[in-house]
Amino acid sequence: MTAPTSLERVGELERRYLNGTFAELCRIESPSGHERGCAERVIAELRALGVEVHEDDAGPRAGSDCGNLLAFIRGDDRTGAQQPQTPDERGAGRPSVLLCAHLDTVPLRAPVEPVLLDGGWENANDGILGADNKAAVAVLLALARHIRQQGAPVDVELLFTVGEEVALAGARAFDTARLRSGFGYVFDHASPIGEVVLDSPTHFRVQASFRGAAAHAGIRPEDGRSAILAAARAVASLSLGRLDEGTTVNVGTIAGGTAINVVPEHCSLTLEARALGDERAETVVSEIVDRLHEAANLPDCDCDLDVSVERTFSGYRLSPSSAAVRAAERALRRCGHEPVHISSGGGSDANALIAAGFPTVNLANGTEHNHEPGERVSVLALEQMLDVALALLDEAASLAPATAL
Repeated sequence: MTAPTSLERVGELERRYLNGTFAELCRIESPSGHERGCAERVIAELRALGVEVHEDDAGPRAGSDCGNLLAFIRGDDRTGAQQPQTPDERGAGRPSVLLCAHLDTVPLRAPVEPVLLDGGWENANDGILGADNKAAVAVLLALARHIRQQGAPVDVELLFTVGEEVALAGARAFDTARLRSGFGYVFDHASPIGEVVLDSPTHFRVQASFRGAAAHAGIRPEDGRSAILAAARAVASLSLGRLDEGTTVNVGTIAGGTAINVVPEHCSLTLEARALGDERAETVVSEIVDRLHEAANLPDCDCDLDVSVERTFSGYRLSPSSAAVRAAERALRRCGHEPVHISSGGGSDANALIAAGFPTVNLANGTEHNHEPGERVSVLALEQMLDVALALLDEAASLAPATAL
């Protein structure tokens, strides 16, 4: 008789644990920079399972009150005893895979009170739920519980990052040399389960500060030079939104002025540009900078301008024939999902890990309307995510790290 796969061993109690843990995590506010509470809940849960957790020193560099968390779980140790943690004790001959999720959310505009409506989790209040990415965090905790009870065909590393929503700050500060695994997966794309992200954009942040001259708006307006006017002209000259299938530009913030009766001396803009392909991204950013300078130099503006450009993360393109992608496809098919290759306009920790030389594949997690009031995830999608994670372990058992991507 064939031994049951990891997927076939998931029971009702585990699914109940998954949903309950997800709701608990969502109630813990953890906007970027304030992940400590959520991190402590994750640490407590893993240590209760006998899994040691190590926190790195990335917090200050990521602008967070907490560092990234890394845990190691031996697939062949079901005793519940404290597990060995040093590289020599981990059994280097066994295959290992990394699974990653982030602890932070975008800023909250309302408290989170998860409720079940029409088979899905939503926030009872008018704000985000936090399913991005606490759905994946809950799945990884349920996965850890399953492995400690029933074992797994591979060893597993779990990485919980901070500051993902602020240009992948935690993952960019993480030292991938600490990893034993040769490849990994993140569950961080808000689209139907089955989608596999093969293309992700390069991202630039542009900050512009216009400086004019203050004057009384009613008595001597002609003596002033309006920084707000210059900023407005600049914004009006830009192509915003979706420029083409793989390129977007957005003005995210604008601030300036001091009073209604003062010609504004200062005004600042923060913009982002994303594009599939480094060359395209750099071309778009160059055009943005040119337009900003042109607006500042218009005769009726005549403002000084300071511009800073930061490449916040790099894009990537994975081969559809890579071993890690094929393993993900097999896992998805085993769970009843037909794999679909997609290009994404969003970044994830996969961008940072790949840039550091660590092969990573980003998989859709079935959440909906992330970053919006009305964000939700169905109970079915949450449980299917766990099924896929378990199936990945079975597929990863035969995947050689050297051939992952």
